[in-house]
Amino acid sequence: MVVCGLACWRCRWLLPLLLGLAIIMGIIALAGRGWLESESEPYVHQASLWDSCTRSKQDLNWSCQSLMEYGWGRAAAATYLVGFVILVICFALAVIAFSIEILRFNFVRGIGGLLFVVAAFQIIGLVIYPVKFTEEIPLMGDNMFSWAYGFGWASTVVVIGCAFFFCCLPNWEDEVLGNIKPTYYYSSP
Repeated sequence: MVVCGLACWRCRWLLPLLLGLAIIMGIIALAGRGWLESESEPYVHQASLWDSCTRSKQDLNWSCQSLMEYGWGRAAAATYLVGFVILVICFALAVIAFSIEILRFNFVRGIGGLLFVVAAFQIIGLVIYPVKFTEEIPLMGDNMFSWAYGFGWASTVVVIGCAFFFCCLPNWEDEVLGNIKPTYYYSSP
């Protein structure tokens, strides 16, 4: 029988690997131009976290307006970006924590707390954006919040899951480190 607890060398890197995946999804969300797009042809609207671009049905050139001119645009970008920066810091701390042979479990719980802060910042940015965008930017045709916006939410969901694991991991410190004697159950015939 193969048992792989977190003390196993292969498995101890799962949580930092998941944080790395959240960072990649966050980069895609920050750089992607698919936060809001036209749902069907003619594609006349496309927006990112940073700007909103429109074009007429006949014109092939996009006319872009920066969302940083709006207070809500700066707030959405700032909160998501602050959350992303803290996420990168948590990733670095997690790599350091799991590189040490004897895990520092209080250190791991602190990373979990920081990840909840990351999730709060990202959720605030991801909620401000669609609410204020649809209120203040005139939309033409059918529009949808698209793939880059979805990557932002996916990153946030992974961060929330990792936060729970990082916070709960110290509860099983002895099991993870192998400090508990196995319990054998013997039943006589």
